[in-house]
Amino acid sequence: MRQLLVFAERDDAEEVAETLAEWFPRLGVPAVVKETLAGEDDAEDAQWLVVVEGLDEAQLPQVDALVEEREGWRENG
Repeated sequence: MRQLLVFAERDDAEEVAETLAEWFPRLGVPAVVKETLAGEDDAEDAQWLVVVEGLDEAQLPQVDALVEEREGWRENG
């Protein structure tokens, strides 16, 4: 299942992607994608997504703790 990890700051998204690549090398380095919020004209109003595929249910609590440390959240994609 695809997981979307959502962050306000690009640096947070990139650091989480690198950490996940270290923790779960079989997944490779997750993609970091900029998502502009609907209806927003300002380039500053964007979210940064880390797209992760292949996580097991048992790994999600560890991922959630990491994401929360960076003031982000996880959504199923």
